[in-house]
Amino acid sequence: MTKKNLETDVLIIGGGLAGIAAALELLERGRRVLILDRDEESRFGGLAKDAFGGMALSGTPLQKLNGIRDDADLLLRDWLSFADFAPEDRWPLRWAQLYAQRNHEDIYRWLMAHKVRFFPAVNWVERGEFQPGNSVPRYHIVWGTGWELVRVLAGQLRSHSNAGQLQIRFRHRVDELVQTVGAVTGCIGVDESSGQDFSVRADVTLVATGGINGSLEKVRQHWPPTWNRPPAVILNGSHPYADGKLHDAVEKIGGNITHLDWQWNYAAGIRHPKPRMPEHGLSLIPPKSALWMDATGRRIGPHPLVTGFDTHGLCERICHLPHGYTWQVLNRKIARKEISISGSEHNPAFRDRKPVAFMKEILLGNDGLYDYLVNECEDVVQAETFDELVRKMDALSLGPRIDAAGMLADIQQYDAVINRGETFHNDDQLRRIEHARRWKGDKVRTLKYQKILDKDAGPLVAMREFIISRKSMGGIQTDDQCRVLSAAGTPIANLYAAGEAAGFGGGGISGKRSLEGTFLSSCILTGRIAGRAIGGVSGP
Repeated sequence: MTKKNLETDVLIIGGGLAGIAAALELLERGRRVLILDRDEESRFGGLAKDAFGGMALSGTPLQKLNGIRDDADLLLRDWLSFADFAPEDRWPLRWAQLYAQRNHEDIYRWLMAHKVRFFPAVNWVERGEFQPGNSVPRYHIVWGTGWELVRVLAGQLRSHSNAGQLQIRFRHRVDELVQTVGAVTGCIGVDESSGQDFSVRADVTLVATGGINGSLEKVRQHWPPTWNRPPAVILNGSHPYADGKLHDAVEKIGGNITHLDWQWNYAAGIRHPKPRMPEHGLSLIPPKSALWMDATGRRIGPHPLVTGFDTHGLCERICHLPHGYTWQVLNRKIARKEISISGSEHNPAFRDRKPVAFMKEILLGNDGLYDYLVNECEDVVQAETFDELVRKMDALSLGPRIDAAGMLADIQQYDAVINRGETFHNDDQLRRIEHARRWKGDKVRTLKYQKILDKDAGPLVAMREFIISRKSMGGIQTDDQCRVLSAAGTPIANLYAAGEAAGFGGGGISGKRSLEGTFLSSCILTGRIAGRAIGGVSGP
């Protein structure tokens, strides 16, 4: 079969959000652009298309509308508190500073100019547990989720006045970068739809292929050292083609790969009822009013696990438990009100921008999601009695049996504290619920001191939960122009990286923890900066 030879000004490897943002900037400057994407055309946009669409933004009109005072200095202070950068993390720090300074102008206002809209409420996530996190609510959610974000930007890419300068080829797998006399001059790979080999000759190449977390093998290989050993079961909530293949290709020609052990995983994954890849999982947004139990059904403590304060810390604590998975025990009332599944797929009212249906779910409870969980998800069980619940939990055990007496005692003790009244709520989970409910965004989603064994709130529900892989926060090291750097710190000629492939900037913009909502937005920021730099605009 004859080899296919292609030629362009700028080659973008990866058709996710960073690649789309870069392509828009390059078309504005009249450059010929070729995007190679390994996935089907219907999946153009990558993991962003499946995302819920949250972004950490500061100083926005929506914050002011909600009475939130925020600015770049406060955002950077919070960012550095969570990041825990080392002195040698020059480029991650530089990118964190850039994000704080420019997120309002280069992300928020740019998206608004492109007719992307945000839901009016601003959420407060990653508040910090043992170290300060977000001091104020910053989590802006695209009205329509990541699905709408990609639909709008991809649509504007295809309808751009210079769209004749754009080619997009799907099912194209890049295997190697081509380097000539020290400069990258393109790539070689395979058209997986035909099996035909291809090569691309390009003046500049931009790697925007996502991270490594779609490969559970690489996730385990680069497991965070402070998280103990990887658990026996890790679910995959990333993109199947975010497998680190281009990280290896960049490293092969001398590029520096950093901090792949900085991973952003979630603590409450359940198996997808209709998996599209091995170990495919769904990431629950865990209910604050549920009790988080270990594999034997005993409440984790003495400091209880409560979501919304430190996702990294939740994962770390769970990984130090002996069995590597947990339970959350609750009831139907809590589940209907507080459970969500992250992403566009399981939030159709929000994804499809149906405000009445969405507000009904918020105020009255989400019966459709509850029924889906208990009827279709193998990791979720419900029962009319406590004894029945224990039997069903035991049937799902991966080794240890449920300590029924201990579990009942833990639940009764928690319920008894609630019965004493707010004045005597000497339980840290209840204190955290009270703190969360002071913000209106959490108040409408969190019940006020709900007992587990409340007969009027049943049936009882238990959810078996695993660590679920999501994003890699380290990656290809870049300078503040998105130029790929060698181990010696010098740019590799004509090679750039953006988005998750670059650790969302500099090989690790977020550090060891994320303030959440720093991923889609960093893809936009790095994609735009890469496009501007390649297109000849000076300055970051």
